Amino acid sequence: MNPLKHDTNSTEAEKQAIYQLVLDLTQADKREAALLELSKKREHVPDLAPILWYSFGTIAALISEIVSIYPLLSPPKLKANQSNRVCNALALLQCVASHRDTRTLFLNAHIPLFLYPFLNTVSKTRPFEFLRLTSLGVIGALVKMDDSDVINFLLSTEIIPLCLRIMETGAELAKTVATFIVQKILLDDLGLNYICATAERFYAVSSVLSRMVQQIVSRPSQRLLKHVIRCYLRLADNPRAREALRTCLPEPFRDHTLINFLKDQDPTTTRWLTQLLHDLG
Repeated sequence: MNPLKHDTNSTEAEKQAIYQLVLDLTQADKREAALLELSKKREHVPDLAPILWYSFGTIAALISEIVSIYPLLSPPKLKANQSNRVCNALALLQCVASHRDTRTLFLNAHIPLFLYPFLNTVSKTRPFEFLRLTSLGVIGALVKMDDSDVINFLLSTEIIPLCLRIMETGAELAKTVATFIVQKILLDDLGLNYICATAERFYAVSSVLSRMVQQIVSRPSQRLLKHVIRCYLRLADNPRAREALRTCLPEPFRDHTLINFLKDQDPTTTRWLTQLLHDLG
C-alpha cells in the first residue's frame, strides 16, 4: 500500500522523507525527533493517517509513548519536555482519528481509552494543562465527524463525566473543547437520549452548565458561552429536559445579562439564546 502515490503535490524526495520519519518512530533513539517533525508536517501530508496506521509497529510505538508517562501522572511529576513529547504523539493520533479511512479502525482498537488517564488529571501546571488540552483535541477530532458510531463508542466510556469535570475546573481553552465535545454528543440523537434517559444524567450535565454560566458572567468568554448556549438549546429538544429547564435555567439567561453581553457581537449565539427562551416559554 502506498497512500502517497496519488499526491501530486509531494515530490519523491518528500515522500521518502515522510516514510523515513515514520520508520524512525519504531526506533527508540530516533523517535523523539521523528515525533516532532511529523507533528509539524501532519497538516501538509493528506494521507499521513493511513501511512501511520498501516506501517508496522507505528501505532504500538505511539501508544508506548502514552503509556510510558502514566507513572508521572500521580503524584504529578510531568515536566514540560515530557509533556511536549507525548503531545506530539497525541497530535499524530489526532491525525489518525480525523481521517475517514482510519477513524473506524482507531475506534475499534479502543485507542481513545488510552487518553482517559490524562483527562482524569487535576494538576494545574502547564505540562498537565497542555496534556489535557491535546488529549481533548483527539476526542474533539472524532466528534467533529458527525458519526453516530463515534458517539455510540464514547457513550460506552466515561467521556461525559471526564468532560464535565474539565468544563467546571479546567483552563478556558480546555473548558471550551470539553464543552464542544459534550455539545456534539448532545447534537446526536443517541447522545441526547442517553443524557436525558435519567434524572441523574440530566442534572449532572445541567448543573455543570449552570455553574459555567455563573463563571462566564464574572469572567466573560464569548466562545465558551456559545457552546454552553448550544448545549442548553439542544437539551430543550427533549420534552422531559425542556420541562426541567423551565425551573432550573440560570437567571442570567432570563434577566438579559447574557443578551446584553452578546448584543451586536455574535448574531448566531444571540439567535440561539432567543430561541431557547422562546422554547421554554
